[in-house]
Amino acid sequence: MSTPEQPDALWRNPEPKKSYDVVIVGGGGHGLATAHYLAKQGITNVAVLERGWLAGGNMARNTTLIRSNYLWDESAAIYEHALKLWEGLEEDLDYPILFSQRGVLNLAHTEQEVRDAVRRVEANRLNGIDAEWLRPDEVAKVCPIVNVSGDIRYPVHGATYQPRAGIAKHDYVAWGFARRADQAGIDLIQDCEVTDFVVDGDRVTGVRTSRGDIGAGTVALCAAGHTSVLLDRLGIRTPLQSHPLQALVSELLEPVHPTIVMSNKVHVYVSQAHKGELVMGAGVDSYNGYGQRGAFHVIERQMAAAVELFPAFARAHLLRSWAGIVDVTPDASPIVGTTPYENVLLNCGWGTGGFKVTPGLGQAFADTIAHGRVHPLLAPFSLDRFVTGALVDEHGAAGVAH
Repeated sequence: MSTPEQPDALWRNPEPKKSYDVVIVGGGGHGLATAHYLAKQGITNVAVLERGWLAGGNMARNTTLIRSNYLWDESAAIYEHALKLWEGLEEDLDYPILFSQRGVLNLAHTEQEVRDAVRRVEANRLNGIDAEWLRPDEVAKVCPIVNVSGDIRYPVHGATYQPRAGIAKHDYVAWGFARRADQAGIDLIQDCEVTDFVVDGDRVTGVRTSRGDIGAGTVALCAAGHTSVLLDRLGIRTPLQSHPLQALVSELLEPVHPTIVMSNKVHVYVSQAHKGELVMGAGVDSYNGYGQRGAFHVIERQMAAAVELFPAFARAHLLRSWAGIVDVTPDASPIVGTTPYENVLLNCGWGTGGFKVTPGLGQAFADTIAHGRVHPLLAPFSLDRFVTGALVDEHGAAGVAH
């Protein structure tokens, strides 16, 4: 498939109006998806404010994986909702996103991981999500290049498998949402950093930006990695920690990797992009930081383990590496919903799951904004769960190292 042209929305940069019904802070995948679904509800007096360029933050630095095989009911519901939207998103956007449902394997390397993985498969099935448990020989049939011999550092004892999982081209996804929002008359304003808020009692009446003050009926915060910085301006404390999350791609290779392979123990996941690059992601760096770079020794260790799992990749050359910034909560689940300010809504803390949930979050968040009440799929992820103790503890449970 030929590369589509970038939509005009990425080149236009309108002057902000004095006020909008809805101001979305953050022009990444979640902000653009929210704008698209607001337009589908007939709400178009909307501005998406991005301090850099559209989708130039975490949306440009993710590893494109999409799956819904999460353990807890609350997580499974929102990710499965998103996966169903992914399956029809090209038609909805009328734009190619190269969505490829090639399946995902989550490897188990210890007896405890086997027990946890089988439990997750059964939980997925109870939630109507496609999930299977595979023995090592069955893993090799799905992905013949995985080393399933017993004499390696992390022997493969089996894996969960979700056939409907897959990948999509992240920049095409962003362009598709931007194009639709722009066509609906929504202002996508780049080079517009939000520096503060205009507050009147328990309401925020506007945002202060590098391009002047902008009035707002509702403010929706979708700034991945930097939401806690903005909330400090409003005196709202959240249990968020920002960490670098590293990834890399190899040189172009012939198609050799038919699926996605993830390993929580090794803290690595591997797929192959449409053009041929191997896409390898790591677990989050352990230290806090806002720099879009990570510690070399962290990813070096993880890549060494990945090469042991994939001996065929031992001589592959690195093309480029990068890091995004992810917000991580104590229970490794997001924070979405209301704040002490009646017209400020929060969407943050997705850790490594932000890209996967993009259309599902966008639709549910737009519904929340449009109807003035939190969508049922988002209700379990409220900020006050850290007071009530109703946590959704996906830390390690979802087959990934947050």
